Amino acid sequence: MRIFSFNEPLNFMRFKMPALMLSIVLLLSSFGLLFTKGINWGLDFTGGTVIEVGYTQNADLTQVRAILAERGYADAVVQYFGSSQDVAIRIAPREGVEQSRISNEIMAALSETSATPIEMRRIEFVGPSVGDELKEQGGLAMLTALIGILLYVGMRFEWRLSLGAVLALGHDVIITLGLFSLLQLEFDLTVLAAILALIGYSINDTIVVFDRIRESFRKLRDSTPEETVNDAVTSTLNRTVVTSLTTIIVLIVLFYMGGALIHNFATALLFGIAIGTYSSIFVASGIAVQLGLNRDDMLPPPPPEKEGEGTEPLM
Repeated sequence: MRIFSFNEPLNFMRFKMPALMLSIVLLLSSFGLLFTKGINWGLDFTGGTVIEVGYTQNADLTQVRAILAERGYADAVVQYFGSSQDVAIRIAPREGVEQSRISNEIMAALSETSATPIEMRRIEFVGPSVGDELKEQGGLAMLTALIGILLYVGMRFEWRLSLGAVLALGHDVIITLGLFSLLQLEFDLTVLAAILALIGYSINDTIVVFDRIRESFRKLRDSTPEETVNDAVTSTLNRTVVTSLTTIIVLIVLFYMGGALIHNFATALLFGIAIGTYSSIFVASGIAVQLGLNRDDMLPPPPPEKEGEGTEPLM
C-alpha cells in the first residue's frame, strides 16, 4: 500500500541537528521529572488494597471521598472504573493494620451512607514486599531487553548504526517514562508490558530503516552519506506510516473503549509509537551520520585471495 509517492528523496537529514537538540532537551526534561516528581507507582509495585464496588445509580465521587476521609482514609484514590456506576478505590498499605480489615471498614462506611445497595465487585491485596519484588523484576526485564537488543544489532550492523539504534531505543523509553512522571499517570504492570512492547516495536522499525540504509550505500556510489540516508528513509516511509497508523487506530479504540484497566497501557503505547517513529527517522539515523557513517564502512569485505593469485608467472 502506497500513501506517498516522491520523485526525489526527502531531505530528512537537513533537520538532524534540530531533531537531536530537541531530543536532548526532552531527555534532560525527562530525567529532571524522574528525579524530582518521580514515578507514580501503582499498587502492583507499592502494595495496598484495591476495592471495586458497583452502585445501582450514578456514584458521586466527591461524596465517596468525603466519607472515606471521615473514616481516616483521606489518601484514598477514588475514580470511576469503566462507567459512572462502577467505582475503584485504592488504599495505600497501613502499618499494623490487616488489609481485610481495611476493606471491611470501607464497605461498611459506604453501605451506611448509601440510599441504595452497593455490590462488592472485586478486592485485591498486594503486599509491600511483593510490590518491591515486582519493581525490581520489572527493571531487570527492561534492562535484559535492552542488553539483548544491543548484542543483536551489534552483530548485525556496523557499530555506528548499532550505537544509533540503541541510543534511540533508550531515548524512546526515557521520554515515555518522563511523560508518565509529568502527568503522574499510574505506572502498573500493564504499563510495564507496554514499555516492553514499545522496545520491540521501536527496534523493529529502526532495523527496517537501517537495512535499507545499508542497501542504499551499496547501490548509490556517488552520493553523500546524508543523501544516501535520505533515500533510504524516504523509500521506507510508506511502510513506516502504514504500520504506525494501523497500530495507532487500534490503540485509540483501546484508549476510549478498553476501560480503566488498560487506559494507561494504551497511553504509553500511543505516545511511545509516535516518539519511536520520530526517533527511527531522525535520531537513530542522525546519530549514525554524526558519528561519521560512510560508504566504505558499509561495503562487504573483499574475498580473501587464493594462493598463487596476483603473482607473476615464471618464465
